[in-house]
Amino acid sequence: MSWLEVLVLGLVQGLTEFLPISSSAHLRITSEVFFGRDAGAAFTAVTQLGTEAAVLVYFARDIGRLVAVWLRGFRDASVRTTPDYRLAWLVIVGTIPIGVLGVLFETQIQTVARNLWLIATTLVVFGLLLGLAERVGRQHRPLEQMTVGQGVALGFAQAMALIPGVSRSGGTITVGLFLGFRRAAAVRYSFLLAIPAVVASGLFQLPDVFAGDGPSGPQMAVATLLAFLVGYAAIAWLLRYVERHTVYVFVWYRVALGLVLFLALGAGWIAAG
Repeated sequence: MSWLEVLVLGLVQGLTEFLPISSSAHLRITSEVFFGRDAGAAFTAVTQLGTEAAVLVYFARDIGRLVAVWLRGFRDASVRTTPDYRLAWLVIVGTIPIGVLGVLFETQIQTVARNLWLIATTLVVFGLLLGLAERVGRQHRPLEQMTVGQGVALGFAQAMALIPGVSRSGGTITVGLFLGFRRAAAVRYSFLLAIPAVVASGLFQLPDVFAGDGPSGPQMAVATLLAFLVGYAAIAWLLRYVERHTVYVFVWYRVALGLVLFLALGAGWIAAG
């Protein structure tokens, strides 16, 4: 893997991880169009460690408070009724679906799920679902009103992002809006929910990323650092954006990208893989 490829993909990962447009789809498309190959699911998983490190830094105070309250709950019954204690458990419960499905379908995720025909389809279909959720969602519920059932539902929404093109944040935001949560609340929960799953996935696939003609250790470190720096800026921007704007711009972008990808595949300009 060349240094140019590593730098481009690290930048793409940082720019797209938190937006509801699917970073894994963008890495797959960018790899195929500009470098004529698939960088692989392991590369995606490991560079996501950089973007999740950005989440840990950006939400360090919130995460520290949730962890402290969760630990106190084992010996202090008075904190078990607090919103922070419930939210900590909701993040844990919501992580279970992606953990189970990721293990069960690991082979399919790394092979057939990376076919560009499938990615083009998921970009369009889940983009339209995001637009529908924005249109019909009542957006009146704060994060504190989330139930266990809703947390599990959002966990399954996150698990759908195991298929490139769905988008981790896009899936959780879509379901969150359908359930009536405020746009900013759905985005915030999607960030917190991703931490355990992404960190575990990245560490689990770390040995695989260096197999074959993959990147070297220094290249992987630079790509992950670049993803962290750009991802941190993307978090701050997205949280401000959704407070004041709809998500339709992401819907239009997803649909347009999916249709262009269909055209390129149909014309034989790129291989589906």
